Amino acid sequence: MPRIAYFGPQGTFTEQAARVLAAAEDELLPVETIGAALSAVRDGECDAACVPVENSVEGPVSATLDGLAERAPLVATAEALLPVHFSVLTREDVGTVRTVASHPHALAQVREWIERNLPEARTVVSSSTAAAAVAVQRGEYDAAVTAPVAVEHYPLRVLATEVADVADARTRFLLLRPPGRLPEPTGADRTSIVAAAANRTGALAELLAELATRGINLTRLDARPIKGNFGLYRFFIDFEGHVAETRIGDALAALRRRCNNVRFLGSHPRADGVEATIDPGAANQDFDEAFDWVAAVRAGSSA
Repeated sequence: MPRIAYFGPQGTFTEQAARVLAAAEDELLPVETIGAALSAVRDGECDAACVPVENSVEGPVSATLDGLAERAPLVATAEALLPVHFSVLTREDVGTVRTVASHPHALAQVREWIERNLPEARTVVSSSTAAAAVAVQRGEYDAAVTAPVAVEHYPLRVLATEVADVADARTRFLLLRPPGRLPEPTGADRTSIVAAAANRTGALAELLAELATRGINLTRLDARPIKGNFGLYRFFIDFEGHVAETRIGDALAALRRRCNNVRFLGSHPRADGVEATIDPGAANQDFDEAFDWVAAVRAGSSA
């Protein structure tokens, strides 16, 4: 039975995303950290891993970015985009709520709600939203801010649900596998890389120019420090298109020439279904025709 490791424990948003991305026959395996989920795939214990990569309110998930840049390569083959609305769970016997526990990203997204509705409560950081629910069960805290699915796993009372300071907050999750066969291009795809550019003036601008001159739209850019090399950074770049396309392949080849190191992180359909924006003269057919013209010139044609 295929196994998918996900950032657990049970009852997190990542479990919800894993349910969306898993096939009917897949077994879902919760693990304690994002790093453990990635290691389970690299070590052959699981076939895939589901982890969060970015949140529309709190930004990139650094543990996922760092985990993809280091050790053996993994590639994203699918993504899920989930609305992030929380539930607040308590024990049945709790009166005044004086402590509220959750993951830092969750607490940041319900800060205003807590101030309005639980003014006497002190917030406490936990390793995950589900770990906060477990702590409430144990009597360590009065309430937990959790994913809605948590109530299926933990016998707690729902104090409130659909809680969010930002109504349209969303988190994007990736399904990661060892390198292999990629999903076929759909016209609404995302390609991801991580690149270590040279430490000199204009290095990042040169990388982005390789995309811009080919009419490729950037969808995300994040920088993370390279451990053990103070002042040096990796750039995580997402852009529209699929590596199977001529224009994307040409851009990747150019980035590979310019970078000290570049790692391909996958090409897969976008969860939002948004098709690539292609400028005039930047379609795959335009690149194919240009390459054919060069080949004809090399063969001696005067065309």
